[in-house]
Amino acid sequence: MEHRELELFLHLARTLNYGRTSLECHVSPATLTRTIQRLETRAGARLLDRGPRGVVLTAEGQRFTSYAEQALQLWDDYHAGTGEPAKLAGDLRIFATVTACQALLPDLLAPLRSAHPQIRLDVRTGDAATALARLDEGEVDAAVAGIPKRLPQTMVTRTVAVTDLVLVAARGTEVSTADGPFVVPARGLVREAAFRWFRRTGVKPVIAAEPDGHEALLALVALGCGTGIVPRLVLESSTSVGRLVELSARPTLEPLTIGLCARRADLRRPLIAALWALTNTQP
Repeated sequence: MEHRELELFLHLARTLNYGRTSLECHVSPATLTRTIQRLETRAGARLLDRGPRGVVLTAEGQRFTSYAEQALQLWDDYHAGTGEPAKLAGDLRIFATVTACQALLPDLLAPLRSAHPQIRLDVRTGDAATALARLDEGEVDAAVAGIPKRLPQTMVTRTVAVTDLVLVAARGTEVSTADGPFVVPARGLVREAAFRWFRRTGVKPVIAAEPDGHEALLALVALGCGTGIVPRLVLESSTSVGRLVELSARPTLEPLTIGLCARRADLRRPLIAALWALTNTQP
């Protein structure tokens, strides 16, 4: 958002008077009205209400006021090139699988936590296959997720890790790579990679189970339900690892790239900008 638009909004949030803000900021009432309407469209919510008793900030307007103040302060600090950086505060909603929470998030977010301890990290977990959808719908601000070959244009990503996909079976069972049945995820990038591998090897898989998550998949494999296909990162982080054995796969399965993802438009938001600048990611 343009700095001038934020300045006009903040002036109006203080005066709660369109006429006074128009006069003191040297803009026409029509221009001020259009500016507020544009901000409301981008924010996806009404920021100010006009009623019989005058202009009032909505709950979203109060939140937006905090954002606008922080955004302008960050710009002033950057432009001046001196002084302490602005202290950021607020909620940052991050989606990650249970495995990512255990294996990746502590190191990934440590620099952000150190630089801005007042930011409240709201970490949400769930099925890896839903990560980008939840981000796209605005349910979370960022996601640590597997990255498809074609990421939506509305999103950006930075690589966090690259992990192999591996075949696993219950320890003590005698199976070969081509033996079925198989346990594969119900949806998502690992499932797609598994079926590409089946086609390359000429395997016509018998599917024993299609659980929603990788952790559930490993539990079923450990129970002897079939051969599983999972990211190595999941296998090594699982409490079931001692009950499983890795099988040889020829040709090898495609690796899975895991990235920190955000909506492109949100990179201008102070909290997202700080996250992007301070997280530990691979080049």
